[in-house]
Amino acid sequence: MQHGSPAPQRQNDVLDPARARALQAALGLAPDLEAGRALPPFFHQLYFWEARPPEELGRDGHPRTGIGLIPDMSLPRRMWAGGRLTFHSALIAGQTAEKTSVVLSATRKQGRTGPLAFVTLQHDIRQQGALCLTEEQDLVYREDPSPEQTAPAPPMAPTDEDSAHTRSFDTTLLFRYSALTFNGHRIHYDLDYAREVEGYDGLVTHGPLLAQLLMLMAEEELGQLGAFAFRATAPLTHVEPATFCRKGSTLWVRGPDGRQCMTAEAGL
Repeated sequence: MQHGSPAPQRQNDVLDPARARALQAALGLAPDLEAGRALPPFFHQLYFWEARPPEELGRDGHPRTGIGLIPDMSLPRRMWAGGRLTFHSALIAGQTAEKTSVVLSATRKQGRTGPLAFVTLQHDIRQQGALCLTEEQDLVYREDPSPEQTAPAPPMAPTDEDSAHTRSFDTTLLFRYSALTFNGHRIHYDLDYAREVEGYDGLVTHGPLLAQLLMLMAEEELGQLGAFAFRATAPLTHVEPATFCRKGSTLWVRGPDGRQCMTAEAGL
């Protein structure tokens, strides 16, 4: 089933360097970003908040579908499944930017574990009239887990990386990342909700946070990014350390049991 697409959504925001410094600090980096400097890749996630009043939120803390840009998919669980980014030119801290978002596709299908809905959004971000960033964002919606249902086994991650580093997550980092990106999804801070309603083993480490760390790794080891694509393949909970791996231009996140949580490809 294909849904009709609403009108494009446009937002303006000043890319406040203080917010970027706050994310640098949360990630353990030197908080040194000043106005006039280029933002690191994916730091645009800190801006263009979709601030909705409480009555327009779903049970999970996210804006309800069917109110804003995303059509009503009639499925309760939301996941950011992946995305593709093209970096045309740097976004500059301290300057105003305009974001235009459209729905590229919205479909419902029958999956192995029940109905699924797939939504792909495209976001274009401009500064001073010039296109700086194009992002395609893939979202998946699904039913609540059934107690009788066995989750499919996640893929196992490769172990032949050229470089790797392991880092841990905690509730403070998850809270700070949720706050800085204005992400109200309760799976990241409400342990009872994450376990009892959505069926996770613990709080879920944000997929975009994993992607952010992979992009910073890619830029540090490969140079300035021209493109980046990522896909989430298994959730990572806040009590699990993760190993961030790279082989050539391919990157991935490996969980402590060897499962692959995310895979990515960097383009220069």
